[in-house]
Amino acid sequence: MNAVLSTLPDTAPYKRLAELGLKLPDLPRPIGNFATHVQEGGLIYLSGQGPTHEDGRLHTGKVGRDISVAEAYEHARLTGLNLLAVLHEALGDLGRVRRVVKLLGMVNATPEFSDHPAVINGCSDLFVAVFGEAGKHARSAVGFGSLPRQITVEIEAIVAVS
Repeated sequence: MNAVLSTLPDTAPYKRLAELGLKLPDLPRPIGNFATHVQEGGLIYLSGQGPTHEDGRLHTGKVGRDISVAEAYEHARLTGLNLLAVLHEALGDLGRVRRVVKLLGMVNATPEFSDHPAVINGCSDLFVAVFGEAGKHARSAVGFGSLPRQITVEIEAIVAVS
């Protein structure tokens, strides 16, 4: 259990994470010259995150060739958990989330692959499970010829906060 968990606020999103058997990972580190998040007014913009485990392992490969839709769904879910870790760091309490406004989900896929929405559902389903109705969002799920470090998915988010 990481140090963050021992100091989590007692709000519904954390209870839902616990019910799902999930814990927030340590904060992912940027791989370039950018911030993990920027808040402007009541919106917080979360930089793209990928399917990175706390020990630094990455899920890599082409969806539709090396990686199945089911595996990539789990990678998107892990990416969503990393986005929640950034959001927790930024807000101090996921209970401050008013609404997940928009996700942009990018899939490192073969040119023939066409099931991008099913992959990014891994993140979308997690956000709805954690935030309920406030987790429902607008979304784009698109394919790319490559992503940084050949990761399978990258997802960024815009979140309205109080």
